[in-house]
Amino acid sequence: MTSKTEKLVSLLNGQPVIPVLKIANVADAVPLARALSRGGLPAIEITLRTADALEAIRRVAAEVDDAIVGAGTILDAKQFDEAAAAGSQFIVSPGITSQLLDAAKDSPVPLLPGAITPGEIMAAREAGLRFLKFFPAEQSGGIASLKAFASPLADVKFCPTGGITAKNAADYLSLPNVICVGGSWVAPDDLIKAGKWGEIEAVAREASKLAK
Repeated sequence: MTSKTEKLVSLLNGQPVIPVLKIANVADAVPLARALSRGGLPAIEITLRTADALEAIRRVAAEVDDAIVGAGTILDAKQFDEAAAAGSQFIVSPGITSQLLDAAKDSPVPLLPGAITPGEIMAAREAGLRFLKFFPAEQSGGIASLKAFASPLADVKFCPTGGITAKNAADYLSLPNVICVGGSWVAPDDLIKAGKWGEIEAVAREASKLAK
């Protein structure tokens, strides 16, 4: 594996579920990250789907020592650079583009790009990436597709995201080419809005026990 892939695997391996978070209120970022970390899920992905996302990343990176904060929904090189400057330790994108690959090539922050077709996976592999996001997982063939990729693309590992729930996460994690899954169910919007950090910690603790 390349050094970037090894760095990314070392950050995320051992944690079966990566919480995928949409922070509507920046004040929620730090207590949410702390609750997830206490529950055994220190690596989190804060998506750039809200106006406060970058500030949320900054606060978590500065204030939550245990957290491994990444940025998600990165669509171009400008967002990549902004997320890295905010303190992101890894970058997640829904797809793969030459612009993103160029940005990642010049950065110490590893990229986890989305890829769902053999061509996209091969393009990422050609760029030296061996750990990819499989997104949207359920809508793109899910477990059956990942099983089909296991033999011809044996050296590529995945983090499936999209449609992953508490009910199907273990089935994905049982696959030999899956390192972890991404999911939003561990931090439901209603619990975040209500500030029920203890309940979120409990959900995270259950997710952290999923077998790999």
